[in-house]
Amino acid sequence: MNKKNKWMKPLGIIAVIALVIVGIAAAIIHMLSNTAVTASKDDIDGMIQACIPYLIGAGIAIILVLIVLFVTRKASSKMKYLVRSQSAVAIVLILCIVINLICFGPASSLLELALADTHSISDETIAKSEELVKEIAEEGIVLLKNEENALPLSSDTTKLNVFGWSSINPIYGGTGSGAIKAESCVTLLQGLQDAGFEVNTTISDFYAGYQSERPMVEMGAQDWTVPEPTIEEYDEAGIFANAKEYSNTAVVVISRSGGENADLPRSITGEDTLAEGGIFGWTGVRYTSNPDDVDASKHYLELSNREIAMVERVTAEFDNVIVVVNSANPMELGWLDQYDSIDSALWCAGTGQTGFSALGEILNGSVNPSGKLVDTYLYDLLNTPINNNFGAFEYDNMTDLVNVPGADTKFNATFVNYVEGIYVGYKYYETAAAEGFIDYNATVQYPFGYGLSYTSFEQKIGNVTDDGKTITMEVTVTNTGDNAGKDVVEVYYTPPYYNGGIEKAEVNLIEFAKTGTLEPGSSETVTVSFDYEDMASYDDQINGCYVLEHGDYAISIRSDSHTVLDSYSVTADKDIVYNEANGGSRSSDAIAAENQFDFAQGDITYLSRADQFANYNKATAAPSSYSMSEEAKAGFLAIANYDPADYNNETDVMPTTGAKNGLKIRDMIGLDYEDSQWDSLLDELTVEEMNNLIAFGGYSTIAINSIDLPKTIECDGPASIYNNFNGQGGTAFPSAIMIAATWNKELAKERGSIMGLQCVEMNVSGWYGPAMNIHRSAFSGRNFEYYSEDGVLSGLIGQSEVQGAGEYKVATYIKHFALNDQETNRKKLLCTWTNEQSIREIYLKPFEMSFKDGGSIATMSSFNYIGNQYAGTCSALLQNVLRGEWGFRGVVVTDWFSGYRDGYMEADSCIRNGNDRMLSTTGQMGALVDDMSATSVLAMRTASHNILYALANSNAMSDVNFATPTWVVVFIGIDLVIGLAIILGEVYIIRRSRKVQDIKIEA
Repeated sequence: MNKKNKWMKPLGIIAVIALVIVGIAAAIIHMLSNTAVTASKDDIDGMIQACIPYLIGAGIAIILVLIVLFVTRKASSKMKYLVRSQSAVAIVLILCIVINLICFGPASSLLELALADTHSISDETIAKSEELVKEIAEEGIVLLKNEENALPLSSDTTKLNVFGWSSINPIYGGTGSGAIKAESCVTLLQGLQDAGFEVNTTISDFYAGYQSERPMVEMGAQDWTVPEPTIEEYDEAGIFANAKEYSNTAVVVISRSGGENADLPRSITGEDTLAEGGIFGWTGVRYTSNPDDVDASKHYLELSNREIAMVERVTAEFDNVIVVVNSANPMELGWLDQYDSIDSALWCAGTGQTGFSALGEILNGSVNPSGKLVDTYLYDLLNTPINNNFGAFEYDNMTDLVNVPGADTKFNATFVNYVEGIYVGYKYYETAAAEGFIDYNATVQYPFGYGLSYTSFEQKIGNVTDDGKTITMEVTVTNTGDNAGKDVVEVYYTPPYYNGGIEKAEVNLIEFAKTGTLEPGSSETVTVSFDYEDMASYDDQINGCYVLEHGDYAISIRSDSHTVLDSYSVTADKDIVYNEANGGSRSSDAIAAENQFDFAQGDITYLSRADQFANYNKATAAPSSYSMSEEAKAGFLAIANYDPADYNNETDVMPTTGAKNGLKIRDMIGLDYEDSQWDSLLDELTVEEMNNLIAFGGYSTIAINSIDLPKTIECDGPASIYNNFNGQGGTAFPSAIMIAATWNKELAKERGSIMGLQCVEMNVSGWYGPAMNIHRSAFSGRNFEYYSEDGVLSGLIGQSEVQGAGEYKVATYIKHFALNDQETNRKKLLCTWTNEQSIREIYLKPFEMSFKDGGSIATMSSFNYIGNQYAGTCSALLQNVLRGEWGFRGVVVTDWFSGYRDGYMEADSCIRNGNDRMLSTTGQMGALVDDMSATSVLAMRTASHNILYALANSNAMSDVNFATPTWVVVFIGIDLVIGLAIILGEVYIIRRSRKVQDIKIEA
């Protein structure tokens, strides 16, 4: 053999081995990338980073084996045989060891999520869930208009022409974490047919031929095109001529999408950057693909030019037109009153699995609508106190603070100013009207809490009990109409306002109740109660706490935020200041609330009621400065300028770790958080166990064998519990906004309960939901996933859902805590500037109620900064308010943990400030904590305490099956087979070596 050929065989071996290693790594990554749906790029990138040391180690070991082969090339035949055969065994062993280390190491969490045993939801639970979905839609669809009792349709109206492309592809929910699978849902047309209507299939077939799928509005890309044919295309297909022959009744469907990671466009331009690629397969944005719809002066929440043409044609051709507004975001609907033939209109947000069946039942009259709006509907959505301060604003002086010198990835900080203060939604419009600042009727089309019925009701305040602390009112509701139906008792209060003093809205929701079905002429008396302290305002300027000011408080029941039905007045003789110096906190607080967020106020002028909103123009103007103040910069932290050593306490002492006290996690069930036995259990944890418990916190919690802690599964899905990794999911419920529109706390609790049941049947112990942020703007992309513009309505519905899920001991990670009220720039170091009063009265209110009265033991922090502090490291929020004032005991997990990828998520800083777990499946990109300082280890211990406390009080400790997953058993079985094969191979090699002659090979 010549010298050249001598090297071919070893090089071939090296190439084959390299291909095997690459192939194995690629196979694992490919499998995970196909199963890990949520943030898969972050998952896979993190896993690759973690696998590299193992692969390098394997490569080095194999190279050493090849060196031995090369060195012994001149050895005797027997020696060469032994070296070659043992080298083959060694390579097999190396590959097996590396694969095991990877699969049971950095890839273990993803593998366990992707290959976890599936547990099916029972047919009985599915049936019950789907019936509840329909019931929620029955009570959550809102009747906006009904001239001359046009609805319900008469029994002889059986044929419907359904116009609007969205009629064949309506909105069932949203996108992102709140997404649902539309293919499994009852369609709008099917819902009409199930109710006994015949629909004109010529129209639906025409739409299907025009365009079959809805343009994407997804996490990575958005196509905001409103699909609608041109009038010429309608006429070419003879649609209107056919429709007039088919029926004299027309239904017009107008839909709008919304989703995670993108707010809705406020200008429709021709810009188009949509293309394949990016993290989610697509990237960029398209505002419309219809040239005739391009209009920079129009926004997404008004009719497109093509829709206007269609509506004008339909209303000209038909005398009886019904409009269905299928949008979670409030639209401009002034056009409903511009056409005489539009006699009726319905609001119908995302209906979930079976909700469109309710639409047909409402049209035929078998169900009387009882829903109420959860937002204020305006004639002009761009003429609001918020409009100039919503969206994308980027700092011009922050790059030095947020970028690591020499790093390839570059970041910048962004900001948004909540200049409107407490005057969000109806609180502004009712107050501005009371002050004579606006013409209410010219500004507001449909008030908050508005909704019609097929019957009429009368509400009267009856007996009132007032003990100086609690007010209890009996309200008698009488059906004065001709049809059976339900009504909502909406209770508001109007506090005394002193010009220039504490800011107060004129109208404030404080309670509500929904009646049962009332037959014509029958009555029901409902009882509502609330405390005087619930009417206190937060005084962030003088007292720094809640204050109930002296004066008259008008308590009113209303059909909506603007229309008073009856009222009652109470008087506070003196100011009541809720702080320790003046007698203590509110009864619901563990300790008195006091200013915690002065740092978040910034140098902003906030809207004030003083002198009839005299500062409106100044306060609501667009930002004039794009520079963060030097004072704020001094307290701003990102990964680039965070050093754990700067925050170490030299007096901290390393805690006990790895003790053998014999306690197990089940010994902690039902124990108080402060019970001393927790210290004994925490002493048993090693630093590594605590670190992994914190770092590997995405969609699961790790198993800890030393304390018999089982691995648990947690799932996303505010609308539908869904395992992002194995594709298993539950029933698609209506969007949160429709649940809130029922104004039915009992129905919300039932929904929470059945979500809890589905979690148990799917072996899930934690639900990433419900979501409780505020509809600050009609253009917020995630409004479908949040309840309302009002904190109290959101809180009362939210706490009911949490209570329901709690019946099954499901940990509800209510999110996103807090001030995550827009999608634009939400992961781009978004500094949210606002004052303490609005933080407490508006944005924290739903969370506060769901912790205090709902009993939630878990929450998810938000991506944004509060002022200059990342919410996940904001001690004022997570320690002082949440755990201090509110008395919360439980776990806080980050929203998706991107760490170094986004430049500001630092696990060490998180746990030191009250955020216990990182939503990471790989423990990479900064999820692991500095374990060298006593300060960090003590923070790890506290975080572990919080995590384990929540688990001990969840269904993870029930009889739910947490056995060893099937994939692990199979993997171990394969290892045993390979191990046996190696042993047998060794026996064969040794026996055969005895037969090989020991002849020295010459060069």
